[in-house]
Amino acid sequence: MMNSIFKENLGKYADAMEYDRKHENYLVDLPLIIEWAPESCPMIELACGTGRLTIPLAEKGHRIIGVDIHRGMLERAKTKAINKNLSIQWFLQDCTQLTLKQSTKLMFMSGNSFQHFLTNEIQNAFFQSIHRHLEDRGIFIFDTRNPIMDELGKVDKYEEHFKHSNGMQVAEYHEPMTQILHCETERRFFKGTNLESIEKDKISLRYVFPMEMRRLLNEHGFEVLHEYGDWNKSSLTAKSPQMVYVCQKKGSS
Repeated sequence: MMNSIFKENLGKYADAMEYDRKHENYLVDLPLIIEWAPESCPMIELACGTGRLTIPLAEKGHRIIGVDIHRGMLERAKTKAINKNLSIQWFLQDCTQLTLKQSTKLMFMSGNSFQHFLTNEIQNAFFQSIHRHLEDRGIFIFDTRNPIMDELGKVDKYEEHFKHSNGMQVAEYHEPMTQILHCETERRFFKGTNLESIEKDKISLRYVFPMEMRRLLNEHGFEVLHEYGDWNKSSLTAKSPQMVYVCQKKGSS
């Protein structure tokens, strides 16, 4: 059963085909995943979405399982895989409550999906779920946006214009006490000078600080092997756009 904290925060992904069109060519994270890909067992991608990484990895001959909580995104991924004649296992599951019968040496999650885990309890459940499905000394790779305070401290409103619509208005504000950024978007579509439709969506994203993340990983049985500021392995600094972690499940001995 999907936790309501996720169910109420998936509006950005309502149109799976449009999401796919915008993001399918973003592959800067692929080389690091391949670097750690195991040969002896399938790896597991969490929050796989429309298969942005799952499918290219399968095309390169890697055995892979894709997991996502959003049925529409997963159906889009399945269709793409079938069209390419790829054999991929897909599971519609909540990553905080995984019930896969498969353990693995590598799990990964990209696209800053960690920011969907808005509470301490949900973050704990997520790491516990990962820990149960990784073999001893198994690797978990994931990313999240780096909290750059001089940016988060502003109430941000801006407007953009695109060829396919007359504009988009975005409003963002950050709650320091919860570390959650709330973003609301309104798109206005015109035909000539006539307003045809208005589309609105919103999303909430939790930020975690580097020291906080290290403590979380350690408390849930992981050792941080590498901590980067982006997928190109740049050093993590206060101005880095991301926090990328390669961590290892601690052995039982």
